[in-house]
Amino acid sequence: MKIEHIGFQVAAPAAMADWYIANLNFSCRRSADEPVPVRFIADSGGKVMLEIYNNPKVEVPDYSQIDPLTLHFAYTCDDIPGTVDKLVKAGAVLISGPEMIPSGDQLAMLRDPWGLVIQLCHRKNPMV
Repeated sequence: MKIEHIGFQVAAPAAMADWYIANLNFSCRRSADEPVPVRFIADSGGKVMLEIYNNPKVEVPDYSQIDPLTLHFAYTCDDIPGTVDKLVKAGAVLISGPEMIPSGDQLAMLRDPWGLVIQLCHRKNPMV
């Protein structure tokens, strides 16, 4: 078995999908507005997919109040300073970094415009 997708209830699925496509090189695999707005977006490798949707049966979590150590998405990145600059210009908020940690990895944490945490990772020894 393998993971197909991870789903998140968000306020604006279409706008969020557009932002991830424009700024993190995602692609849209499936899109619908009925019965609820939903977008399935895949990373550039095509093996990890997020489902972002808005179902009126439940509230949208306040992702901006969730500690980055509790929930974040980590992305491999070869140019962390350049990517941080690009994402901040596109509406993300820098939380920490870029910083080098004792393992030799470089990391940065940001919140996307909807409050979800994005971690950028450049690993000294790649894990994937």
